[in-house]
Amino acid sequence: MAELIEPRVLKGFRDFLPDIELERKRVQGILEATFERFGFVPIDTPVLEYTDILLGKGGGETDKQLYRFQDNGGRDVAMRFDLTVPFARFMAAHVQELYLPFKRYHIAKVFRGENTQRGRYREFTQCDFDIVGVDSPAADFEILLLMRESFYALGIDRVQIHLSHRGIFNRALQRLKVQDKGIEVLRTVDKIKKIGEEAVQTQLKQLVGTVAAEEILQFGKPESSFLATLEKITSIAGGPAEDTERLHSIYHWFQDLGIQDSFLLDPSITRGLDYYTGIVYETFLLDLPGIGSVCSGGRYNDLASLYTKERLPGVGSSIGLDRLLAALEELGKKPECTGVTEILVFCLEDRLFGDYHKIAQELRRAGFATEVFPEQRKLANQFSFAEKKKIPLGVFLGSEEKSRGVFSLRDLRTRVTYENLTLPGLTAKAKELLGKQ
Repeated sequence: MAELIEPRVLKGFRDFLPDIELERKRVQGILEATFERFGFVPIDTPVLEYTDILLGKGGGETDKQLYRFQDNGGRDVAMRFDLTVPFARFMAAHVQELYLPFKRYHIAKVFRGENTQRGRYREFTQCDFDIVGVDSPAADFEILLLMRESFYALGIDRVQIHLSHRGIFNRALQRLKVQDKGIEVLRTVDKIKKIGEEAVQTQLKQLVGTVAAEEILQFGKPESSFLATLEKITSIAGGPAEDTERLHSIYHWFQDLGIQDSFLLDPSITRGLDYYTGIVYETFLLDLPGIGSVCSGGRYNDLASLYTKERLPGVGSSIGLDRLLAALEELGKKPECTGVTEILVFCLEDRLFGDYHKIAQELRRAGFATEVFPEQRKLANQFSFAEKKKIPLGVFLGSEEKSRGVFSLRDLRTRVTYENLTLPGLTAKAKELLGKQ
């Protein structure tokens, strides 16, 4: 006998049992429906890309986390670490086949060879949505509005989106004459919520000196209101410009919709990736401050320029599905898992198997997810099967009932049985019990 292989899973990767996967699919469905109400359409890209495509401009830490190898043809390939860089390649390859502005969403797995810890895995799912082909405050605003609406659709209304603008921050660095260390400064400031102001200040002093470090930290502190913060950072950056006017416009649109309380101008938000060029943002749940950002992104006007000479400015955001699901569970907003199958046709007699599948087909045509138990077993076993699959209704047909052309329908949740039902009566009662129209 051959030696058995241990059924093990790589560290940082996971299997998903049906209850968990159903929950994930339901949340994805809510997000997809929300994206589509805003006119966004789905796309997909390969998990595997040429390495030079992904290394284009990801940023130092991300490059180190690539799953990279030679394939059987000797090609240097890597697995995607996010959905934004492959999207830039996608746009460059297909721009002549598309329309602009192009609004897409993409929900798929990405891979990063980083250290695993609670809530962080090497394979995880991102939900991205972007607008490409226009550089306007209106596109930035629509992404921010869609972020808010996505959380509201999931039943999370105590959400606050922190936003800033990389352009204003870059102007402040230029005025302080430390723009040559801009990337290091950006990544250092981006850690402020993780390691605290004091640790960030120490690192900044080593990078740019005491005076510049203190002014950068002052830049990053929100004031009492959106407009007060905007006035302060405008002054530190050297005065008004297109970037500050853009934030003015977006804030006034927040006011027009009465949603300004959902947004905080937080100049400490810089986002660590190199490809962001304009507005940037992160999303926090007010009832779960310790979970960190659950949705982030920004404007990336130059990313597609790595792959095409055509200018394709973009703005987008990404929801981390795994962190979002953990938050929903902690908030008590986890969708109720009711299973997929709505009706189980019990197998009382093997010789009636054809009849069981005939009624199952009729029920499917009537709109019910229906399955037939595949063999005659003790009813206790079949009831146990239905309970484990969370099937709410069961249909029973024996020889005597078949002779009279009737069925029994049992509500497996309440254990109430409805007997002597014709096919129309069976479907009507099932719709009533399941709340279907």
